[in-house]
Amino acid sequence: MAEFQLHEDRIRKNLELIADVAAAADVRIILALKAFAYWPAFPIFAEYLTGATASSLNEATLIQRHFGKAPHVYAPVYVPEEFDQVLSLAGHLTFNSLTELERYRPQWEDSSVSVGLRVNPEYSPVATDLYNPASPRGRLGETLPNLPTKPPPGLKGLHVHTLCESTAAQTATLIERIKAQFGHYLGQLEWLNLGGGHLMTKAGYDVDELVRTLRQLRERYPNLEVILEPGSAMLWNTGTLNARVLDIVNNYGTQTLMLDVSFTCHMPDTLEMPYRPEIRGASTTEDPTYPYAYRLGGMSCLAGDYLAEYYFRQPVRPGDTLIFEDMAHYTTVKTTMFNGVPHPDIVLLDADGEELHRRSFSYQDYEARMG
Repeated sequence: MAEFQLHEDRIRKNLELIADVAAAADVRIILALKAFAYWPAFPIFAEYLTGATASSLNEATLIQRHFGKAPHVYAPVYVPEEFDQVLSLAGHLTFNSLTELERYRPQWEDSSVSVGLRVNPEYSPVATDLYNPASPRGRLGETLPNLPTKPPPGLKGLHVHTLCESTAAQTATLIERIKAQFGHYLGQLEWLNLGGGHLMTKAGYDVDELVRTLRQLRERYPNLEVILEPGSAMLWNTGTLNARVLDIVNNYGTQTLMLDVSFTCHMPDTLEMPYRPEIRGASTTEDPTYPYAYRLGGMSCLAGDYLAEYYFRQPVRPGDTLIFEDMAHYTTVKTTMFNGVPHPDIVLLDADGEELHRRSFSYQDYEARMG
């Protein structure tokens, strides 16, 4: 059976680096549940982080129950029937628009929650439109022309999120953009949330530049608590998805390995982003030392549930296992049961490969989703 394997020792290595950055830069770094919400692993994260951030009532409840901290909450829009419950859970709560901030003022104004507003600095290095949150005509946050000269009464912070697996230099550019556009607000507020996308655990990332940039920001605005909420950085290269070859389809010389996983159901970013996941022992480009070419086919009936050719040193046969690398972030949180396809198990392993926790899925999970 297919399974996601999460490795505790790799997670801890990433979290140790992230905790060191937080201490050196005098900032708060918290877990973004939109990238990873496998709560049996939360106790590991809680050893290194001061909290987590949610984008829905469900995520906020999960943080409160299993992380033991008041969540930071931001949602593009709040459901009126849920808002009071969200408010009761949140420590920080960010609105996407000035109209929502004012609409819910009667509820939040007398609460202890620290209220923020998402703003759009109209800068992002993200090239894929589907993942670019900084379009001037986009729906995520207020642009500068919409803002009043002074912060609205009761506003405590600004939230910005425009990065995705980005470099330290791009974080520095974002901060300069924020200062240029919203500097007149920053001196009057208590916190600035720089969102996610700071891929500080990737090989080659300039951690020293990130620390310098963040310290300079703190020195310029000593009144501000600076918050980062990366997701991918915490789970970078910490897990795999192990898949089994069930069949091989050959049409006009194109061989497709039919797997017991689905790209649309279990790895949607490979189709949406799109990107080419690494497969252990295979090449993504033609190479004389990898002479055997195969497409990879998912098990759903979606025609586009496949990836273009990978190249192998030896012929692949039914029963072989393919190991997809770096499958811990933005995988389990985005999986679906479209077509009723079997959901891979999720397994947390310690440094010796011993199983700490396993979540298996059954027909009852599918039935419960449908009615």
